[in-house]
Amino acid sequence: MEYIYAAMLLHKAGKKVTTDAVKAVLSAAGVHVDEARVKALVAALEGVDIDEAVKKAATVTAVAAAPAAASAAPAGEAKKEDKKKEDSKKSDEAAAAGLGALFG
Repeated sequence: MEYIYAAMLLHKAGKKVTTDAVKAVLSAAGVHVDEARVKALVAALEGVDIDEAVKKAATVTAVAAAPAAASAAPAGEAKKEDKKKEDSKKSDEAAAAGLGALFG
């Protein structure tokens, strides 16, 4: 997780996310640097719009955390609604998991 934080810190500071920059941030924080993980992170972030990825992740989290509205539907319809909500939740979780995999 500290590798992702280092990349996000560099991005927020307006710096380019490079192998050397990530290593410098991690070293300054007292973290033992794994060269392979740094290289994999930088390669995974190449061409990625970090601002857009963070925005999408925040949207998925907000949608998943939003409380479900109560409905007065009959029992049969309630089961269909629950199934739709469950499928929607699974797809939101899958999207969030995919985004997490992007950052390692």
